[in-house]
Amino acid sequence: MDMARTRTFLPAERELEILTILWDIGPSSVRSVNEEMNKGRSTGYTTTLKLMQIMHKKKLLVRDETKWPHIYTPAIPEEKTQSQLVGHLLEKAFNGSAEKLVMRALSSKNISRKELAKIRTLLDKMKGK
Repeated sequence: MDMARTRTFLPAERELEILTILWDIGPSSVRSVNEEMNKGRSTGYTTTLKLMQIMHKKKLLVRDETKWPHIYTPAIPEEKTQSQLVGHLLEKAFNGSAEKLVMRALSSKNISRKELAKIRTLLDKMKGK
């Protein structure tokens, strides 16, 4: 069986940017997404439109064609997409080692006391399983 045909598409950087916008603001038109994208860097409307059309073909977005303008919604919840991305990163960059992934993540930036407390709570819950 050809695995490429059955695999889930992982979003590229710009696609992830669009998904993040849609998770934040909810189902939206291309124009609304483009306006949000332009807050960070200048992106042409047709570029955003083309990206979102491609994402629809890849089944990363659902398009409601009963409305005008068309309204786009992420096809996969944010948490599931994040899990897929982390799983992919874990296998590709860390050879399946969750320890290496966590250690690199914790050492790559300053962790606030609040974040550290949440991590400790999660680890304590996992230890209790």
